[in-house]
Amino acid sequence: MIEAGLRGVFMLARGQAHGAMLVEDTPEGAARSFWAAAICLPGFLALVLLDWAAEPPAAGAGPALLVQLVAHAAGWAGFAVASQALVQAVGRGAEWPHFIAAWNWANVVQYLLLLAVSLPPLLGLPGSLASALALATLGYQLWLVWFLARTTLRSRGLAIAVVGLDLLVGIVVAALVGPLSSPA
Repeated sequence: MIEAGLRGVFMLARGQAHGAMLVEDTPEGAARSFWAAAICLPGFLALVLLDWAAEPPAAGAGPALLVQLVAHAAGWAGFAVASQALVQAVGRGAEWPHFIAAWNWANVVQYLLLLAVSLPPLLGLPGSLASALALATLGYQLWLVWFLARTTLRSRGLAIAVVGLDLLVGIVVAALVGPLSSPA
């Protein structure tokens, strides 16, 4: 089932809506899709370490890493819970397992993209180009969440709300974690 979910989401990532047919749409499939968090963990750790290579955390690597890991898990689970409440509130609760499974698997695509975008600045890409690349990546990530939400939840308006919710959860988690794991 991991292979099918990943194949489906890589199709969705290329704008192919029929990729959603490969992503499980049952509650059991949604539960299995949380394995995406484990698949993404090495990428997450690599991004944290790349960030710390420029500026190490003030509290030391051990405590800061613990904070980052807890925040990562809380953000992932927090979005799942909040999105389920949102989707149920608008009467589309039956579609939520399909959406969250696609969203979970889409995180694999997003982590691969973030890792790829992190490398050029390390290789000497000028700051303005690195910033443009980062901005384009953010735009693509927002589009991807919107596209898979629109495809699985079958509602453009709800897809926009889901993107906003995803951003909100990310901002709240970052605001809470920032002071605890900031550079020296």
